[in-house]
Amino acid sequence: MISIQNLGVSFGGKDLFDDVSFLVQSSDRIGLVGKNGAGKSTLLKIIAGENKSYTGTISFPKEFTIGYLAQEMKHVDGKTVFEEAVSAFKEINELEQKIKNLEHLVTTREDYESDEYLSILNQLNDANERFGMIGGYSFASETEKILMGLGFTREDFERQTLEFSGGWRMRIELAKILLKKPSLILLDEPTNHLDIESIQWLENFLQGYTGGLLMVSHDRDFLDRVTNRSIEIVSGKIYDYKANYSKFVQLRQERIEQQKNEQKNQEKYIEQTEALINKYRAKASKAAFAQSLIKKLDRLDIVELDDTENAAIRFKFPPAPHSGKVSLRCENIKKSYGDKLVLNGIDLEIERGDKVAFVGKNGQGKSTLVKILTNNLEAQGSIFLGHQVKVGYYAQNQAEMLDEEKTIFATIDDVAEGEIRKQVRSLLGSFLFGGDEVEKKVKVLSGGEKSRLAMCKLLLEPHNVLILDEPTNHLDMKSKDMLKEALKNFNGTIIIVSHDRNFLHELTDKIFEFNQGKIKPYLGDIYDFLKDKNLSTLDDLAKQKDKKSGEVKVEVQNTKSYNERKEEAKEIKRLENKLKRTEEEIAAIENKIKLLDQEMSLPSFLENSSNELFFANYQQLKSKLEQEYKNWENIALEVEENKKLA
Repeated sequence: MISIQNLGVSFGGKDLFDDVSFLVQSSDRIGLVGKNGAGKSTLLKIIAGENKSYTGTISFPKEFTIGYLAQEMKHVDGKTVFEEAVSAFKEINELEQKIKNLEHLVTTREDYESDEYLSILNQLNDANERFGMIGGYSFASETEKILMGLGFTREDFERQTLEFSGGWRMRIELAKILLKKPSLILLDEPTNHLDIESIQWLENFLQGYTGGLLMVSHDRDFLDRVTNRSIEIVSGKIYDYKANYSKFVQLRQERIEQQKNEQKNQEKYIEQTEALINKYRAKASKAAFAQSLIKKLDRLDIVELDDTENAAIRFKFPPAPHSGKVSLRCENIKKSYGDKLVLNGIDLEIERGDKVAFVGKNGQGKSTLVKILTNNLEAQGSIFLGHQVKVGYYAQNQAEMLDEEKTIFATIDDVAEGEIRKQVRSLLGSFLFGGDEVEKKVKVLSGGEKSRLAMCKLLLEPHNVLILDEPTNHLDMKSKDMLKEALKNFNGTIIIVSHDRNFLHELTDKIFEFNQGKIKPYLGDIYDFLKDKNLSTLDDLAKQKDKKSGEVKVEVQNTKSYNERKEEAKEIKRLENKLKRTEEEIAAIENKIKLLDQEMSLPSFLENSSNELFFANYQQLKSKLEQEYKNWENIALEVEENKKLA
């Protein structure tokens, strides 16, 4: 399908790629992985033909087409959403205009017997046949389906594209690519501006796509569901795995372990060889032998570990200063943009230590509420911050707000105060900005590097409430893992707006879903929420079918308040902790009994005079074990009953 041979790319005196070769087949679904700055986006630009600064060759088959979605793009105004989307059908649009012109000629001419009139009829017939063959009669419905799958409503179709944010305009470009059905789709971080529902729709679409796919993404779940091959870019080389991301991680670890063993064996060989050289160098009869060993070492290819091993940010948030029980509360928040009511009477209370996720379709008010909570946007209603609450805010466009003319070092040094100023270089080093690199200007950094720098600024002072709006956009996998671990260890309150399911998993335990100006709370993990939401969607479909068939069903509504459900969840958590402690006690007793059984099997046991005390202790442990098993059974039943009632 595509042949990439001996590709070489240099940037700023550094080799980004060095003699890289691989093939892309028509059935491949490839995920490009690697740390920020490894060259993933550059490789996509080269294949798309937007970057010509390389050595080597790239070969395409005849009539091969590419659809490329870049991270950043220029938009042209003057069309509605639907008009812009259908511009993807270039041949259909041209044929449609040609058919109109030919039909006009047919209806206005009267020389029905002439050869020219007959030629016009033949052209019209050929155009209509071609129009139907390439989907001219179904392209409008196909466009509607894809636009709605990506989150647009029918009301949006007639709005001008300039009315939409950059993220939504990126969706229009994505829709155009999907509608063109190219031989190969190139996607650079396609999920950055999509909500969870749109990501799931795109997953399903790409799973059924018949062309090839090559993409950059830092969304684990998305990669696992869509790709069947992973190409890792590291230190100017590539490693090719016929596996999705999760399997690739496992195989990569095996590769690194193999490299370590090879390096260890080589170091041992070099040490032994150098010892022989030193031993025989001074002896005339062995000098030639020593020289041959020296030449052998000079020709040796040194085994080096790939820099993926340590290529991840390493940091932790400063301890949260003490604050009151309630971190923040808002009452009757209302916000409109023109005639569109985004938030309608929002009441929300976040307590100290809560780990909260804001989820929902784009445009439903998640970022709007975050801006209101952080005093970055005015709205109706009241906001109350708790006692001694200090909020740290990471905006969705935080990386874009950096001064591009400043250096990396100046960006941090200019805002650092007190003792932290002495640790600026150390702090930057933990975010992978070391040595002379700190003198780079912000404008030359990649999107991921800018995101890391913006996150670094957040650590300059302690906060007890962190509000993060899409903090993982542009971060590579390891950086996201370290951020997640730092947030899990943070002892304050967290509010996160994110569409990254894997990132939210086991990080947040409370979810607020935004929909049509309201918010709905959910206690539990993101995957439980999505599972319940999917079941809820299926229930809604069943109700619609029942309604159509004339059946009447009585639905029992859950009338429990949010606080009641919250208390029930606390009780279930208490019982589950009690169950866990009982399991640990059972394991400890069983281990003691096992040790006593081993002692009884020894030949010297029968000669021991204290056997009577031994058996008394043994019997006591047996009785205690039986009682703990009964306790475990009772607690387990209690947990199940509480879950049924919840």
